Amino acid sequence: MQTLTEAKALSAMAHPLRTRLLDVLAVDGPSTASVLATRTDQAVGNVSHHLKVLAAARLVEEAPELARDRRERWWRLAAPSTRWSSAELVDDPAAVDAALAAERLALTRQHERARAWLDEGRPDDPWADAAFALQRWLRLTPDELRQVSAELIAVVDRWAARGSDEDPARQPVLVFARGFPTQP
Repeated sequence: MQTLTEAKALSAMAHPLRTRLLDVLAVDGPSTASVLATRTDQAVGNVSHHLKVLAAARLVEEAPELARDRRERWWRLAAPSTRWSSAELVDDPAAVDAALAAERLALTRQHERARAWLDEGRPDDPWADAAFALQRWLRLTPDELRQVSAELIAVVDRWAARGSDEDPARQPVLVFARGFPTQP
């Protein structure tokens, strides 16, 4: 896991195409700019530019061992996941602003994906009974919420670490949960 502490990396993550490129690399693994361009319906030059921004922010890196020749450039995630802590950013207002922008974008994308899934709504789909939504009201201290967070992350990380195989029944699945203090 990569811990982000600089505004540069957080700002890079606050851009919709860059976030999508990170998602595609997370799901499909290392790729070239041309494959990423096809996958995201973007021009190769545009994708190349955004990959360079992500590389400068140390979110992606080149994978030269995958290239068949010197002209081919492959890219991969620098780390399987990223995190940041608002408490660690408090002395850098630009980093705080960038982190909030990245969080807002992530929440918007999560909402859009959940809405699309619900709008498709086919009860006979084998995924319909497997999909879930989690909502529980808890009374917690900040330390207890941190503990819940760590436990949930550990469960998801354990499933992510088992790797992937070529089983066609396995599809990309987005898992997200949020925990924060609020009132009903």
